[in-house]
Amino acid sequence: MKRLLLLVCIVSQACLAQTPPNGPEVTNLTWDKFTVETVVDNLKVPWGLTFLPDGSMLVTERSGEMIHVKDGKRTELKGVPAVKAAGQGGLLDVVAHPDFAQNGWIYFSYSSEEGSGDGAHTAISRAKLSGDQLTDLQVLYKGSPNSNAGHHYGSRIVFDGKGHIFFSIGDRGDHPNNPQDIKRDGGKIYRLHEDGRVPADNPFVGTSGAKTAVYSYGHRNPQGMIVHPETGDVWVHEHGPRGGDEINVIKKGANYGWPVISYGINYNGTILTEKTHEPGMEQPLYYWVPSIAPSGFAVVTSNHYPEWKGDLLVGSLSFAYLEKLTLSGNKVVKRERVIDGLGRVRDVVIGPDGYIYAGIEGKGIVKVVPTK
Repeated sequence: MKRLLLLVCIVSQACLAQTPPNGPEVTNLTWDKFTVETVVDNLKVPWGLTFLPDGSMLVTERSGEMIHVKDGKRTELKGVPAVKAAGQGGLLDVVAHPDFAQNGWIYFSYSSEEGSGDGAHTAISRAKLSGDQLTDLQVLYKGSPNSNAGHHYGSRIVFDGKGHIFFSIGDRGDHPNNPQDIKRDGGKIYRLHEDGRVPADNPFVGTSGAKTAVYSYGHRNPQGMIVHPETGDVWVHEHGPRGGDEINVIKKGANYGWPVISYGINYNGTILTEKTHEPGMEQPLYYWVPSIAPSGFAVVTSNHYPEWKGDLLVGSLSFAYLEKLTLSGNKVVKRERVIDGLGRVRDVVIGPDGYIYAGIEGKGIVKVVPTK
């Protein structure tokens, strides 16, 4: 009965006005004491956004450009590696090292044709910024083999504050093979030292044939990742199929089930799997039905939004809004639209000034400013 209700909810547009099976209906924000200001305009697909200590920002365009925005002036950086900008691939996330002022490192992800096989796979690199040039490029990880599939590259990057980076790679469209096999790239969360070395305490170090950078598996296409400011845990959200987008709290060596278990169905409406639970597989903290197609992830920590502190921010590609989720413990108790109707929200970050910034496809970077 639960599976039948889920199927009816996913295929029916009427479900948009009903309470989803795992939580509340999304509503318009009742607190209206803010404005949304455009701070960078005329961007096509601003996939990633990061701030530098001087208050300037780096923005990636999926087509392959990395743009430095300072004092209103844009500079396209040279030295960005070649990307395969096709389908969902291209230049993806960008994150400045937390100690950028001391070490100058910028980390970014992209679809790369380097390596074995036709097509491309997700690469994680770092470089230094010298004027308008990226220098000292180092490829830290490259998924393999390449694939001609144009979707599910992932990928977000976070620093855990303990000398590691975590990053995601989607299943690259091969869900029957990649996510459940720790000997294959794709459908995984990875952990490396900041210089690209594999930590000795990664869960599959010593396992014959395993991809030792893997930290968790059974993922579909995670495009949002945070380190929770209260617990230090890594949280991700990921695209489900048709229904069943998920928020997951990442555990070392854990299996998150894709595609053995899922709260979604195939895009053509057929049943992907009858199972939503399986022993040894993790349950999501939250899942969306219908899918919102989540991209970008942040936690409100700023005094600029005292009523929102601790709430989660998630961009929606499907419905073109920024969703704010209020939690009680680990349960989502309220969902509200903060930015609605401007375009597909690709990324969201809390800037060094404490304001919320979001990358909007076809528009640019906007800033959420409370009114006095």
